[in-house]
Amino acid sequence: MNRWSITLALAAAAVSVPACTGIIGDAGEGGINTNTSGLCAVDTPVRRLTKVEYNNAIRDLLGDDTEPANALPAEVTIGGFDNQAAGQSVTDLLAEQQLKIAEKISQRATQDMAKLIPYCTEAEDGASQCGAQFVAEFGGKVFRRPLTEDEKARYTALFELGLNDADYGSFKVGIELVIQAFIQSPQFLYKLEFGLDEPVVGDVVQLTDYELATRLSFLIWNTTPDDTLLTAAAAGQLRTPEQVKAQAERMLEDDKAKDAIVHFHEQWLLLHELDAVSKDDAVYSNYYPGLKALWRQEFELFVTDALLNGDGSLRTLLTANHSYMNKELAEFYGVDAADVPSGEAFEKVMLDPQFRSGVLTMGAIMATLARPDSSSPVKRGKFVREQLMCNIIPPPPNNIVITPPPLDDTLTTREQYEVLQQNKDCAFCHNLMNPVGFAFENYDSVGLWRDQQNGKDIDATGTIISTKDLDGDFDGVPELADKLSGSHQVAQCVAAQWFRFAYGRGISKEDSCTVEQLNEAFFASDLNIRQLLVTLTQTDAFRYRHRVVVGEQGGN
Repeated sequence: MNRWSITLALAAAAVSVPACTGIIGDAGEGGINTNTSGLCAVDTPVRRLTKVEYNNAIRDLLGDDTEPANALPAEVTIGGFDNQAAGQSVTDLLAEQQLKIAEKISQRATQDMAKLIPYCTEAEDGASQCGAQFVAEFGGKVFRRPLTEDEKARYTALFELGLNDADYGSFKVGIELVIQAFIQSPQFLYKLEFGLDEPVVGDVVQLTDYELATRLSFLIWNTTPDDTLLTAAAAGQLRTPEQVKAQAERMLEDDKAKDAIVHFHEQWLLLHELDAVSKDDAVYSNYYPGLKALWRQEFELFVTDALLNGDGSLRTLLTANHSYMNKELAEFYGVDAADVPSGEAFEKVMLDPQFRSGVLTMGAIMATLARPDSSSPVKRGKFVREQLMCNIIPPPPNNIVITPPPLDDTLTTREQYEVLQQNKDCAFCHNLMNPVGFAFENYDSVGLWRDQQNGKDIDATGTIISTKDLDGDFDGVPELADKLSGSHQVAQCVAAQWFRFAYGRGISKEDSCTVEQLNEAFFASDLNIRQLLVTLTQTDAFRYRHRVVVGEQGGN
């Protein structure tokens, strides 16, 4: 059986999305809502698993931690997030790469058949019986629901094809074909949601227990449901808000929650750009590429400890005067000798609140939001405006050539960028960004503190304008962070960012009731991000959708 006959067999056996006379959540930016039922149920569009989700699912299904999806084409990010349905498309290259990595995954998985299929052996129980049992049990985990009888028959037939091929047939080949077909199926690659058969009211249906298990798992763990979730789904124990909440709270206590929490914050705070960071060693002789791994570990440890082990507060995230460092990183930052950890292990380090403030002043963020040879008030101000305040800064006019000012050893970076605010074509946007970005001027392009630049004292004062509750002056990041941490606009923005991450789409006007529910609960919890995640699972938008009308015939 050559590769092309295998490919044809996979195509014949793969389970596809049923043909629909309705639309499965083709919601554009914010969803469709023709509902007048009173339920705040806005459809979430069909979304493909991200690379991270794919890697985690393969790890948890097959014990394969090689991160195979990293070989897939680059993902489109929207607002920093890689899981937005509007940015996803299927290209020939993507489909070809999915085929190739599925082949490699199946080959690795079948190297140890006793580990893969411990419940029976070909010799003991017969190849066909073992193959059929594997199809039903493994298939249910891959599809995140029990297989239909038709699916069992088709995938078992594919196993038999691989088992009995005259030239290449074997039990191992049959299992390989089944694994390849399963992990190339839309039922695995996409989060497909149809809901229960009977509407709750109007055309609104509740999601099935298995669909809710999938939503919970990918929101809180970034991976496929565990046995506990699937067992609860099988027992019909994900029907009520209380049942969903109990599972969400259980999952937040699991170590896998760390991965999703960190992944959200890396995307929200734009740290997916850190790997591409480079610095001019003629300007920053103390920089070396190995710092990026140290910065990332500092960020991950701080975020997970603050939000999962600590008080979970947005204020702590933005204003805490501690971090996590090992000896190498602490010495790079210039931490006082008495506080420097003794070795390679990362430890909690208390910092002077005049100089450091939560995630905002960490090297990972400061280096990402800077140029190779200098700081960047524009990048840093735009970051605060868009990621923390949810302002949208319009792109520059087409007739403006964007050229950052060259290094000038007679001026500070602030003095150079203040010129941009004097240009009438640039002034509007730069008056929004630059005065906010100037707060970070005490931090150079690699995140080190500086009191002076080119023999001149750093001026980190600024003014925020055109906001709901932040307008006013500040001096330095600690004062700016304090303003941000007490702002309703920032809190609402954070809730909105989690909404986008949780539902894989933007926010529409029909989402106003969901957004209001999230905001009220977030404020009532004293801005506790753990509680915000739980609240996301309690909304109508999480538990319901509009009914999908399925045609009589399946389609590809």
